[in-house]
Amino acid sequence: MLQKHTKIAIVGGGPGGLTLARLLQLKGCPVQVYERDRDKNARVQGAPLDLHDESGLAALTKAGLLDAFKNNFLPGADREKIMNEQAAVFYSDHETKPRDNFGHEHFRPEIDRGTLRKILLNSLEPGTVVWNSHFIAMKPRNKGWQLEFKDGNTAYADIVIAADGAHSKIRPYITDIKPFYSGITMLEGNIENARQKAPAIYAMLNGGKIMAFGNEKNILMGQKGNGEIGFYLSFKAAANWPLNSGLNFSDSTQVLSWFKKEYAEWSPVWLELFDSITLPFIPRPINCIPLDQTWDALPNLTMLGDAAHVMPPFAGEGVNMAMLDALELSECLTSATFSSLQEAISHYETQMRQRAAISAKESLDNGERMHSKEALNIMLVFFNSH
Repeated sequence: MLQKHTKIAIVGGGPGGLTLARLLQLKGCPVQVYERDRDKNARVQGAPLDLHDESGLAALTKAGLLDAFKNNFLPGADREKIMNEQAAVFYSDHETKPRDNFGHEHFRPEIDRGTLRKILLNSLEPGTVVWNSHFIAMKPRNKGWQLEFKDGNTAYADIVIAADGAHSKIRPYITDIKPFYSGITMLEGNIENARQKAPAIYAMLNGGKIMAFGNEKNILMGQKGNGEIGFYLSFKAAANWPLNSGLNFSDSTQVLSWFKKEYAEWSPVWLELFDSITLPFIPRPINCIPLDQTWDALPNLTMLGDAAHVMPPFAGEGVNMAMLDALELSECLTSATFSSLQEAISHYETQMRQRAAISAKESLDNGERMHSKEALNIMLVFFNSH
């Protein structure tokens, strides 16, 4: 399908965009990735990622990077404790779950986001990623697109692929369908050097993950590979809560006072999260695509990952869907099955939307269950059945 002279631009250097670049380069396609980060050493925040055999790991296998993943994943980081608001443990697989169980249907190995990004970056041809390229707009030119960046630079591409996340600036060129607010907001925090700064929480976590449920609220946390702990306070709130809360998210005293009020029934053990927080807290309203979204395929523009189908994190599917998108899009664009690029893109988008709708529905349903009065019992039934 693609000609050797076809110029491909991927906007966004997250896991989905970089996976696509690697897969296309393996097929001999010329690719440029335009990433807004200043350089490859820019700090990548966020909780570790758990990859699934049929999606994220399948893409890495096709990309020839599974061994690199196995050499860098976090053994034991997928172990889970389920607790109530008093930090009583109702479920733990720490003693029974193998640290390495590749090939098992329920094994979801974890890896730091930054580590996965380095693996993907190191697999690309030199000069593939154009750093400090903050996309602001594009316009049609010839049969492709002229891309414009914040620093005044421009670039031409025959095909543009949006991999620029939940707040994609390219998505509006494809569809005017917007995500909707799920009703749940998460407040993200991070603790560096957690062994010393939050010893009780660090010991309780024991290198794995914690999901605590009580009073229709959650605390979710996980061990990160560099000695940090990432955590999320998850609760139902109005869509404009971050603006209307009156909180300064760079003031841990204010946020702690809010927590003591809103999580009043929760044990004091959780207060250690606030003692040595690396500020600021980050409020994250959780959005989701309409499950029935559709649009007409274009011949030279498409999207993947959160740009195409942002969804709540409560099924662990976000990055896995993005990497599977990359795998399927690379196959469609280079297949001889289709008579045109537009037909290839249309086929990819149809399959992608169907998959994403299923995962998004599961994520929405899980979010409701996890913030219900019976959340603890529901999650215990789920984990005990697996």
